[in-house]
Amino acid sequence: MSNPTKASLDAFKKSQRRPLTQDALNKAYSQSASATSGLTYYDLQTGALQLFPVTTPLRNRIPRVGTGRGVQANWKAVTGININSLGVGVSEGNRGGVIATATQDYMAAFRGLGLEDYVTFEADLAASGFDDVKALAANNLLRALMIGEEKVILGGNTSYALGTTPNPSVADSSTGGSLPANTVVSVRVAALTLEGYLGASVLGGVRGQVSRSNADGSSDSYGGGTAKASTAVAITTANDGSATHKLTATVAPVLGAVGYAWFWGAAGSEVLGAITTINSLVITATATGSQTAASLGANDNSTNGLVFDGLLTQVIKPGSNGYVYTMPTGTAGQGTPLTADGVGGIVEIDAALKAFWDNYRLSPTIIWVSSQEQINITKKVMQAGANGALRFNVNADQGNLAGGQLVTSYLNKFSMDGAQSIKILPHPNLPAGTILFDTEVLPYPLSGVSSVLQMKCRRDYYQIEWPVKARRYEYGVYCDGVLQNYFPPAFGIITNIANG
Repeated sequence: MSNPTKASLDAFKKSQRRPLTQDALNKAYSQSASATSGLTYYDLQTGALQLFPVTTPLRNRIPRVGTGRGVQANWKAVTGININSLGVGVSEGNRGGVIATATQDYMAAFRGLGLEDYVTFEADLAASGFDDVKALAANNLLRALMIGEEKVILGGNTSYALGTTPNPSVADSSTGGSLPANTVVSVRVAALTLEGYLGASVLGGVRGQVSRSNADGSSDSYGGGTAKASTAVAITTANDGSATHKLTATVAPVLGAVGYAWFWGAAGSEVLGAITTINSLVITATATGSQTAASLGANDNSTNGLVFDGLLTQVIKPGSNGYVYTMPTGTAGQGTPLTADGVGGIVEIDAALKAFWDNYRLSPTIIWVSSQEQINITKKVMQAGANGALRFNVNADQGNLAGGQLVTSYLNKFSMDGAQSIKILPHPNLPAGTILFDTEVLPYPLSGVSSVLQMKCRRDYYQIEWPVKARRYEYGVYCDGVLQNYFPPAFGIITNIANG
């Protein structure tokens, strides 16, 4: 103690004459009650852990080429020779018939994709010695862009408008629910694209027209992936005095939809109550959401002009000749699941593979599924039992036996090289109820196509550190390109698949 005052010395001497109590000693030497109180070391591992998935299987496997020029990629293809099937026989001294050749022009407009973030000066200073938050911001922007690009590659929709959702059919039942008797219930439904489905929830609502504020103060508007909602269909529950009514609602399947948003309640005030991946629903109670169907407006907001068409859209577009099969409606609220053929196969998958062979002499190489369909396919295949002539190889080494079964590939019976195994892979963004057939290589030796798909880029991933205009560092990560599909008939979908 330097240059102590008389008052401080007197206080110190007085404290020395007063003995410390046990309570005081306990307070002085007891461990802190929390990690951030008292004289306690804070055991913090340096660097923030990155605990989030970056699962982008399509983006990872599709080649990226940087030869894009102009405003769109253009290419031409010969898609058929001797399309009228002229006979090849010739008479003596005469020439043969003249064949007709089919050609097709393709184009796909380039689109820019990007995201932005910033780090304030204070955040950078505060993180010094712990983490490089500026590098972290840039790296995570790249990862976030890759995740977003994966969703666009799978289901981006810039050109195929879903239009107006058909009116639902609604029926009343006096048991199975909690709706009161003699009550008018109005029902509306809106079809959803992949973008619309991934951005939807009962509590958060579905996206109609999206207005986004950008980092530079500008704004963009685009469709959030929701079709124009159907006209309201009202029904009055039977006047039987019970409070156990339920409604069944069914809508005609909408090509291009992977889900449906259902609204019900008083006429003109229908609110969101359910989102399904099949075209039907059982309504047993009052809707729990808060978004009204009226809030979606009177327009179709299913397309997004800021992205390119992804695989799901490319399959269904007119003229693409991609394979499309929609499962029947079945029982409302239950739908129609895939069908086991009893010998280790699935009827709907075999029908698709047969169509690929019959029409184009090719075989898909990957079947992309949701986790729900991965389980259901396994169950259907395993139902074959003895009729399917299944064989299990059990490794009993050291008495270890793992439980559970998973079908990871499917045998295609329709192939020039005989039976061909097709990988079954889960995709993180593919909704339940949809299967995507993907072909990596065309079996056409003169096609000149080494990969059926490629990302053609005017500029691949690049980072911008913007000039400082406020007390923060601002970053953007972007790319510019388009998904180029050389042969859309090599792809296909099965939709409206029920769980089971």
